Amino acid sequence: MLPSTSVNSPVQGNGVLNTRDAARHTAGAKRYKYLRRLFRFRQMDFEFAAWQMLYLFTSPQRVYRNFHYRKQTKDQWARDDPAFLVLLSIWLCVSTIGFGFVLDMGFFETIKLLLWVVFIDCVGVGLLISTLMWFISNKYLVKRQSRDYDVEWGYAFDVHLNAFYPLLVILHFIQLFFINHVILTDTFIGYLVGNTLWLVAVGYYIYVTFLGYSALPFLKNTVILLYPFAPLILLYGLSLALGWNFTHTLCSFYKYRVK
Repeated sequence: MLPSTSVNSPVQGNGVLNTRDAARHTAGAKRYKYLRRLFRFRQMDFEFAAWQMLYLFTSPQRVYRNFHYRKQTKDQWARDDPAFLVLLSIWLCVSTIGFGFVLDMGFFETIKLLLWVVFIDCVGVGLLISTLMWFISNKYLVKRQSRDYDVEWGYAFDVHLNAFYPLLVILHFIQLFFINHVILTDTFIGYLVGNTLWLVAVGYYIYVTFLGYSALPFLKNTVILLYPFAPLILLYGLSLALGWNFTHTLCSFYKYRVK
């Protein structure tokens, strides 16, 4: 069948989206739609979000292939379903409460720690990192012939959330089982295990971030996002040589926060 133009097509004769459809695709409209769905749990696909969380550990490339599909079908790279954010928030709350329990904090101290971790460590730092990466990628990584394209801020935030989730599970969940009896024992084995978990967690963050931006076909030189691996490995080696226990520092910082 020959291609034809529907009477109700959103594209006008000059190839430009009509006013209503263009407004629907603005950043403000997308943000409003996303926030509105944040309070409508029945409209969220939690099964798909859980699938993404699993594959962020086993095959993160498959997660970003889905972002390609969303761009083709919904004309946006960023998630339009907040289910992933909701599940991540639940993980963050549960793991932080576990951290408070392991560190023998009281009820109000744990609640205070939870507020710090959610609103400062996750949301605040996440907004800062996402904005910085959004600026850097649009300023320096967009190909010369692709100047009509840009990295969506929402996509930059999604990449941060994707990279933050494995880090959260490793440092705020898996690590809990080793803190008191292994990591905080002031022995070489203690800070070897603790610092190795930090190496893996931060390494995951760097790698998943790299995959997120390398998935965008209009970006160039995304391999530079892997460069932080060099100082990370150097810092890891120095920490073992100097006996610097990253987890002990984190625990001391958490306790200082809730005083």
